[in-house]
Order: sequence, then C-alpha cells, then structure tokens
Amino acid sequence: MSAPVLVAWLLTAVFAVLALPCVLRLVRLDYARLGSGVRNADLAELLLVVAMVAMISPVGGPIPAAGWQAVFVLTAAWFGFAWWRGRGQAHTSGCGHHALSAAAMLYMVSAMPHGGMVHGPWLTMSSMDTRLAVPLLAVLGAVYFVADAARSGVVAVRTRGDAAPGLTSRTVCRAVMGAGMGYLLLAAV
Repeated sequence: MSAPVLVAWLLTAVFAVLALPCVLRLVRLDYARLGSGVRNADLAELLLVVAMVAMISPVGGPIPAAGWQAVFVLTAAWFGFAWWRGRGQAHTSGCGHHALSAAAMLYMVSAMPHGGMVHGPWLTMSSMDTRLAVPLLAVLGAVYFVADAARSGVVAVRTRGDAAPGLTSRTVCRAVMGAGMGYLLLAAV
C-alpha cells in the first residue's frame, strides 16, 4: 500500500469517526430549546463529514460528482442566505462557516479534472494525480480552514464541560474538519 493510499485510508477513518458525534447530537439534543439553527448546523456538519469520507476514500463515493455538486450548491446557498439574513446576530456566525465549507467542497469537486478516465463520474480525490484548477483559491481556503481549526480547537479546550450541550463536540468536529479541509486543499495544489 503506497503512502498516499495509506494516508487516504487514515483520513477516511478519522472523518468516518466524526459522523458519530454528529449523529449523537442530532439524536440526543433538545433542539426545541437550542433552536433550529443549531439543528441545521449539526445536519450540515454531518453532510460535510459524509462528503469528506466520500471524497478521500480510496474506494470512491457512491454518489457521482454531479450529485455532490448539487448538494453543495444547495448547502452553500442555504447557509449563505441564513448568514446574510441574520448577519450581526451571534447565532448566525456558524452559518457563514458552513456556507464557506460547502463552497470549498464544491470547489474541490468542480475543480478536479473530470475528463478522460481519471475517475469517471465518481468522486475519488485520493487517486487524483492532477491538481485543482485555480490553486490560489485552494491556498486561500486552506489558510481559512487551518486558522479556523486552530481557533475551534482552543474553544473546545476552553469550554470542555462548561458549555451549552453539544458545543464541545461541535467545536472538536469543526477543528478536525477544518484541519482536514486545509490538508486536502493544500495537497491538491
């Protein structure tokens, strides 16, 4: 097994493990009290985790790239609109991040080469031997996600056990996802 395939399997496992806290939050938390915005953010996080598993898995994703593109466009538009509508309000701060995350994933899916027999219609970034188009976008995205991962990691440590239900789990997931997004964006440059 080559090093890139080994790394791809390791990252697949890490992202797959992140699905568990997302599902547990969705099952256990009282969203009537926390608000639908928190539920929507948890659903978006689960969607993005599943997409990361599909993108990095050496097996490839069961959904063609065009399907993921549609999902990411809708997710980015939904959270972008929610952020725009509620800008300046503290509870919408995660909306902007989820809109950017979906847009970055849309970029990764759309900017990878789709011609020839590289990967057909399936989403398989781990076997890609060519680079993403417009590398400056990848570098800017990586800087954002790495910085956000560091900030989220600090928040997770500081709020451990003292925060609202699910906040520590949510920030740990955000930190790991941000680090993973930064890595994937830089690796594809």
